[in-house]
Amino acid sequence: GSRLRQEDFPPRIVEHPSDLIVSKGEPATLNCKAEGRPTPTIEWYKGGEREETDKDDPRSHRMLLPSGSLFFLRIVHGRKSRPDEGVYVCVARNYLGEAVSHNASLEVASE
Repeated sequence: GSRLRQEDFPPRIVEHPSDLIVSKGEPATLNCKAEGRPTPTIEWYKGGEREETDKDDPRSHRMLLPSGSLFFLRIVHGRKSRPDEGVYVCVARNYLGEAVSHNASLEVASE
C-alpha cells in the first residue's frame, strides 16, 4: 500500500484576533491560531512594529502562548505612555510563506 505523504504547506490563520476593550491593569488575550507544515512561528506586530514578548525579554508583561495568542498579564496604561493600546496583527511564517491575520484593535476603557 502506498502511504500518502503529508506535504508541507504554507501557514494559514485559522483563528483571527478580535477587537478588545479592556480595563487598565486587567489581563487580556489577543487570539491567534495558525496551521502550517512545518508548524509556523508566530510574531505579533502593532502599528507595523514587532511586539516583544517574554521570549525576547523575560521582564515583558506580554507573553506568547503556545497556541500563538498574545497574552497581556496586565494592561499598562498611563497618562503619558500607552504601550498596549493600538492595532495588532499576528503573522505566521514558515519557509513556504507567511499569513497575516485581520487587524485587531486593543482599546483601554476610560476610567
